[in-house]
Amino acid sequence: MGLALAIDPGDPTPIYAQLERAIRAAIATSKLRPGDQLPTVRELAVQLRINANTVARVYTALERDGVFETRRGVGTFVSTTPPKPIPQRERERLLRAFATRVLADAESQGFSLEDVLGALSARRTGGTK
Repeated sequence: MGLALAIDPGDPTPIYAQLERAIRAAIATSKLRPGDQLPTVRELAVQLRINANTVARVYTALERDGVFETRRGVGTFVSTTPPKPIPQRERERLLRAFATRVLADAESQGFSLEDVLGALSARRTGGTK
């Protein structure tokens, strides 16, 4: 299972949040597709040189969110069924929190709001910026 995920120990973002974000990004960019099997908790922990409890925590959260499904005795897979819709209030709260994190990360790297919006727009249209 050649899942290539990157964790940066120098990043102030907690390791579990980096891992969850990396996995969600891999799914969003089709590096991981519905039905794909994930490495075991131990395999991924060894590969990334992080604590197995951290990987287990992320796998559990993603399973709870409907992103992963675990088949007892077989393994953990990217879910083939779409996650349950999130209630509108919760969606809005999650989006605000996401926007806050993106802007804080951008600011810490010296990017302006215009830089972020331009990059998002370029990404959406398939360009590079």
